Amino acid sequence: MVSAREARLGGMVLPHENYGSVTDTSLIGLDGRPVPEFRSELREIPSVRNALSVFSIYAQAALVITVAMRLNNVVVYALAILLMGRTHAQCLGLMHESVHRLLMRNKAVNDFFGRWLLGYPAFTNTDGYRIVHMAHHREEFGPNEPDIPLYANYPITNASFWRKMRRDALFVTGLKMLRGQIIGLFRGIPLVRHTNAKIFAVQAALVVAFWYFVAPWG
Repeated sequence: MVSAREARLGGMVLPHENYGSVTDTSLIGLDGRPVPEFRSELREIPSVRNALSVFSIYAQAALVITVAMRLNNVVVYALAILLMGRTHAQCLGLMHESVHRLLMRNKAVNDFFGRWLLGYPAFTNTDGYRIVHMAHHREEFGPNEPDIPLYANYPITNASFWRKMRRDALFVTGLKMLRGQIIGLFRGIPLVRHTNAKIFAVQAALVVAFWYFVAPWG
């Protein structure tokens, strides 16, 4: 784990002279902040549109799986795996919005979507992520920044890049994380065990839904 003190930061940042100065516009002030009217517009939460975005993720996933099963081809299966990775990223992207309470206007609905429809299907503890992510925003690049390992010591070497690609392609990283969650079903504090149980319950529900609603079309 890289600490903030050990981290090498800014390796991919352009020199200061490459950046222009902030100019006053009708939307952005000289301090770089949105003007009040524009800020209010940005803070509007389109709940219906966001809900449709969530359900479209499931529709896309069902379509990808159905097409792959119909064509029953190794190349198509490989492409389907890549596209399901995209689905995973979409879930986490919208879960991030729910963590900031920006997905739905209603807090309870927002948290339900963030946990049960986005985080848990992507094997993620939404509430745990919220704690760490809020710490990230409080401590950005500070001594207690929890996300330093995610963006420290770039640019990386070619050897490091290909090692990361190889670990992902061979499912090494994913299996390591899955193993930790399975162990977390039986060890650790009760809250973590209960959350992991919810995650695997959602996975089981998705398998059942796939079996009854998607597989017959394949």
